[in-house]
Amino acid sequence: MAIDLTDFWDETAQVPPSLTTEFIQHAEQQLGVSLPPELLALLKQQNGGYTRGFVYPMTQPTSWADNHVPFDELFSLLPSDTGFMSILDSGYLTQEWGIPENQVLLSGDGHWFITLDYRHGSEPQVAWIDTEMNEDVPVANSFSAFLAGLIDRSDMPED
Repeated sequence: MAIDLTDFWDETAQVPPSLTTEFIQHAEQQLGVSLPPELLALLKQQNGGYTRGFVYPMTQPTSWADNHVPFDELFSLLPSDTGFMSILDSGYLTQEWGIPENQVLLSGDGHWFITLDYRHGSEPQVAWIDTEMNEDVPVANSFSAFLAGLIDRSDMPED
């Protein structure tokens, strides 16, 4: 069952400043991509932060788990100096962690990331990249498919 996107964000976490249309345009220009409308809709609700705790079920095992990848946080679309993890840090983090090019980082801690993968064109897929284990695993064919496949962490069956 698909999650309720109107109840996506953890209400106990610090809320970043709101997203503006002007900043979306600036960010897309800086990143050199068009961001998926579903991503922008979530960031307009709240400009990044902790989610209520979701996972994406996987048939292919990853370094995280045999049957899912986490989605506990969605980076903001804010300048890096705001103190919030930002999608705009993708270029720097790609170099720092040796991530393949044409990735927009959505979530992760440096050792792993959930990314928008633009290597195959202007419509991104979603990928799992583990920099320590050298994993580069397709997760979903689009961001909308990724959102549709997310489930509450508590609904994930045990391995």
